[in-house]
Amino acid sequence: MERLPVQTLKSFMKEVFTRIGVPAEEAGICSEILIASDLRGIESHGIGRLKMYYDRIRAGIQNPLTHIEVVRDKAATAVWNGNHGMGHVIGFRAMEKAIEKARNFGLGAVAVRDSTHFGICGYYAKMACDAEMIGLNFSNARPSVCPTNGVQPLLGTNPICFGAPTDLDFPFIYDAATSISQRGKIEQFAREERATPEGWAIDLEGRPHTDTNKLLVDLVRQTASMLPIGGSDEVSGGHKGYGLSTMVEILCAALQNGSFMNQLLGQDDEGNPAPYRLGHFFLAINIDFFTELDDFKKTSGAICRELQNSRRMPGRDRIWVAGEKEYENELEVKRLGVPITPRLRKDIDTMCQELGLELI
Repeated sequence: MERLPVQTLKSFMKEVFTRIGVPAEEAGICSEILIASDLRGIESHGIGRLKMYYDRIRAGIQNPLTHIEVVRDKAATAVWNGNHGMGHVIGFRAMEKAIEKARNFGLGAVAVRDSTHFGICGYYAKMACDAEMIGLNFSNARPSVCPTNGVQPLLGTNPICFGAPTDLDFPFIYDAATSISQRGKIEQFAREERATPEGWAIDLEGRPHTDTNKLLVDLVRQTASMLPIGGSDEVSGGHKGYGLSTMVEILCAALQNGSFMNQLLGQDDEGNPAPYRLGHFFLAINIDFFTELDDFKKTSGAICRELQNSRRMPGRDRIWVAGEKEYENELEVKRLGVPITPRLRKDIDTMCQELGLELI
């Protein structure tokens, strides 16, 4: 597996976006969010996703120009329509607005409808942390996850993200799908030519589905489902992941009068490709309205340290807290470069050939 310099890939992604119609400033936002994913070791949502946006824009189901319509704006809250523009730009602007409102009111919340995939949730929570605030954000997604005791894919992988500043070298950032794993991880397995682990997905008979390439096809056909956190039944806690995913669906559809579940398939009534109409929810909490910032960071850091230093399971040499692995991975990727699989390299080469670009 080759590695390519971070700045090389970031510049390449920005150039690809601008070549297919995204304004330069907004292309910079998109490439910044994508490379942040690769830096944090979330390879499913970085350069590996560029071809997806590229294909959707060229297919006309995602707008390279982002026109945000303000539907409502009242004190600490707002509702936006993203008009199928670049989800990264919509997410960036929405969290900016939430932070701005939190400075004035203590809390700031922005609900978004008719958006598109916006990369990793953790980027937006970190925006709030960088502003010395708590950040939460959520997004619904195209159907791929079944409810507990069911086999039909109805819910998305519906991530939950929470970020809080600490007195450590990194903020605490929990960013995870409400399914056992995100759909992008299965796409990453396909690029790496690996099987999907048993217990992640099932077919319509409830049997384990581990053929990664076929699983990606079957998810689109709705003949397979990913499982919620906790797995396939209540004994293992599957109802908890199912409930959390439904919570995200409500936050990302009901408040903004947006689309949900099968309305997010990316198809019109005749089965033709159409915009995905995703919904998001962003919340910023101004810590200064509750307590002294230094006291908060001291307490949140102490919580993390106590967890890190607690008694370990035999054979385990370290206990991590959310955001710690990503922080250390970023230091390594900046030094060594972003790992590129042969299959991903083919996607990059295809875009280079079609756009007349050279990566290196």
